[in-house]
Amino acid sequence: MEPPILIINLKEYEQSLGEKPIKFAEVAKKLSDKHKVTILIAPPTPLLNEVAKITSTISQHLDPFEPGAHTGALIPKEVKDLGAIGSIINHSERRIPHEDIKKCIDLCREYELLSVVCVKDNEEVKEIAEFKPDFIAIEPPELIGGDISVSTAKPEIVKNSVNDVKKISPRTYVLCGAGIKTREDVKKAIELGAKGVILASGVVKAGNVEKAIEELIMGMK
Repeated sequence: MEPPILIINLKEYEQSLGEKPIKFAEVAKKLSDKHKVTILIAPPTPLLNEVAKITSTISQHLDPFEPGAHTGALIPKEVKDLGAIGSIINHSERRIPHEDIKKCIDLCREYELLSVVCVKDNEEVKEIAEFKPDFIAIEPPELIGGDISVSTAKPEIVKNSVNDVKKISPRTYVLCGAGIKTREDVKKAIELGAKGVILASGVVKAGNVEKAIEELIMGMK
């Protein structure tokens, strides 16, 4: 998958419930084709299959299990069978132990799914890079959902993360998250060496979703 990459996590906002993710998927597909950029949508789990029929889709969470007696779990084989191409792992709102992160990454590799692992700081970047995921998304928890992006508030975290990952796992791409909302936020992240961004409220809560996504894409050019 070629960068730059834009991941939109729809979470469980009111704007993302019911059939609403379908509209996000249609807009993402339209703009991805128009601008030749990779856009991945992470919808609420009940809509994973429907969204995957429209555009490139990943799940919001993953549990480190093979098929079996795991009530309420979302497992890699199911994500694959539903048509998604990967998953977010260890989001700040659904953190899991590092041993489970490694299991998830290994299972993603087995089922040919992309692994997008969220981390909170540079120390965790280095630890997770040893597991060689496809993507590491740097997201300081205190900036998530806010109005100041990590690329603006803490550019050294992004730059250091990029450098550390290059040394440990050269094939892993670093993404920038937390507070990303504007073209300038994205532009700064790319300048710091990130291969894309991951965000939620900046798009999901926007008055004009298409305009918001297109603005972010402009920061990648």
